[in-house]
Amino acid sequence: MPIKYVPFIPEPIEGQAVLQNFNRILKYKGADETAMVLQRGMPLYETEKQETVGENKDGNLVIRGECVSACAYLKEQGIEVDLVYIDPPFASGADYAKKVYVRRNPKVAEAIERAEEELDIDELKAFEEKMYGDVWDKEKYLNWMWENLTAIKSVMSETASIYVHLDWHIVHYVKILMDEIFGEDCFRNEVIWCYQGTGNVSTYYKKKHDTILFYSKSSNWHFNMKLIAKQLSEKQKKKFSGCDENGYYKEFTHPDGKSHKAYLSEDTYLPINDWWSDIYVIQDHSERQNYATQKPEALLERIIKASSDENMLVADFFGGSGVAAAVAGKLGRRFIHCDIGINSIQITRDRLVADGAEFSILEIKDGVQLYRNPVQTMDKIKSLIPGLKNEDSLDAFWEGAVSDSKLGTVPVYVPNLTDSSTKLLDKVLMNRILHQAIPELSSSVKKVIVYYVDITDEDEIRRFIAEDDSTTVEIELRDLKTVLDDAVAEDYVEFHAETVQTDLFGGYALAVDRFVSDRVLAKINAHNEKSFLNSKKDKPYRPIEISNEGLETIEYLSIDATARDGVWHSDSEIKIDKNGYVIRNGRKTKEFWDGKILSEKKPLRLKIRNICGDETVWNVENLFG
Repeated sequence: MPIKYVPFIPEPIEGQAVLQNFNRILKYKGADETAMVLQRGMPLYETEKQETVGENKDGNLVIRGECVSACAYLKEQGIEVDLVYIDPPFASGADYAKKVYVRRNPKVAEAIERAEEELDIDELKAFEEKMYGDVWDKEKYLNWMWENLTAIKSVMSETASIYVHLDWHIVHYVKILMDEIFGEDCFRNEVIWCYQGTGNVSTYYKKKHDTILFYSKSSNWHFNMKLIAKQLSEKQKKKFSGCDENGYYKEFTHPDGKSHKAYLSEDTYLPINDWWSDIYVIQDHSERQNYATQKPEALLERIIKASSDENMLVADFFGGSGVAAAVAGKLGRRFIHCDIGINSIQITRDRLVADGAEFSILEIKDGVQLYRNPVQTMDKIKSLIPGLKNEDSLDAFWEGAVSDSKLGTVPVYVPNLTDSSTKLLDKVLMNRILHQAIPELSSSVKKVIVYYVDITDEDEIRRFIAEDDSTTVEIELRDLKTVLDDAVAEDYVEFHAETVQTDLFGGYALAVDRFVSDRVLAKINAHNEKSFLNSKKDKPYRPIEISNEGLETIEYLSIDATARDGVWHSDSEIKIDKNGYVIRNGRKTKEFWDGKILSEKKPLRLKIRNICGDETVWNVENLFG
């Protein structure tokens, strides 16, 4: 449950009459429910600090959690942001997957001998894992965006700006939302980002641009064209029509009737238009982060330079690959990165470490982050709830049903964790269950089960049910978090301790002898089965095989030699890239991993991340006596 609800709008002065805090022009399915959400406020949950990198005097944050919950935390802390860039789902109907690469086995001598060779990409074994599904009902998407944009506005400073990156699927609807939320007079630009791409079409024009909506919070906003505009070269200056050999324009008549000359100074520049064709999709291979919707750094550099100064705070609440945070840090801005997916947090964390950035990682404890993202949790739901099966006779509102020897078919409602608006069981949702969902059931149904992640007040909801006389169907409430908690399984590791003394290094080492991740193995087995069924006779099927040691399924290791528990301090870390090369403490090398991690100080804890992103921590202090 939330600790409390934080108002989207500034709290009124005591005794002040509050008429209507928002004026919704758009009216479509779900609008009334969203209005009630805005009146209730943003849910504020417990927030736990997971790790601190460096001293972090600037207060840079990487937050795992949903946009609205993150905004509630920021508002409660009195933190205001100066620039927002968001690249939310586009309502495109597409599923986005991450390619997961199996690493090289460091126990195999042949791999060590080939350390100087470049690996052929075809040799890499990989499988795909769904990151999120951008599949939305239009009304639900717009209600969800309304809530997010209102939350974001509540933590923007008075001179702040916001850039919302979308495409043709939904941008025109969101433009109307933003006119309502920020005001038509605060609309600044519709920026068109043009890019190239392959593919032939014959029945329409190729769709090769995104739209970025640029709004300010008020009539006083920060903008500096000179930081992004193109400076004129001497050659360009001479090309100006009417310009003489001294760089002066020839005489022209001013409206005041007098003759004047104008000079193109060294400061003269060409302003940037609202269509950008000079920024390309990512060309530099080293910039790629293995993230499906990653945007180029050059795009964010232009936005951040134009709409912020050094030391200002830049926030991205759908952070993805961490490009906004990375560019902000490089440009001397403070940053906040927020995303619900653990892969986003890990990719951003490693990216920022490589850049030498300092920051803290926070996790919002809202109860839905048991797997790497809500999509994977929903995929797992049916196997977690005992006896839950599909029931074709039921409306899509119900996840399925369980069979009871006395009661017969018992429909089961499960909140859709990919839609934040269904996480909370409140009077609005219960009213819908009582007066819409239950009446549509067969008259033989005697009981339903309603799972929830969050509930406004369980006693209040039970009284609401008891006072309603519209149905005789029994309603059982269950906390979904208890089901999810039981499903968490940690990875297994065997390792031994060593002391190291060479001319170049003296300290400690942890050597991993065996590593087993049931969740990774289940993914690989599922991939192998699918590949086998889809294989063709002329192309032999080659399954992904894992050695007995299982070290190929490790992506990252970190030693904490500072604290025995609590916030993580990475005193030494190794990341193994998809080619098997080691990135040691953020520095790329051409070395293969040897199965060990070194530390100058005595290790207290070891953290291992598997190739799918699950992290497990072990206490290793006793290994060294």
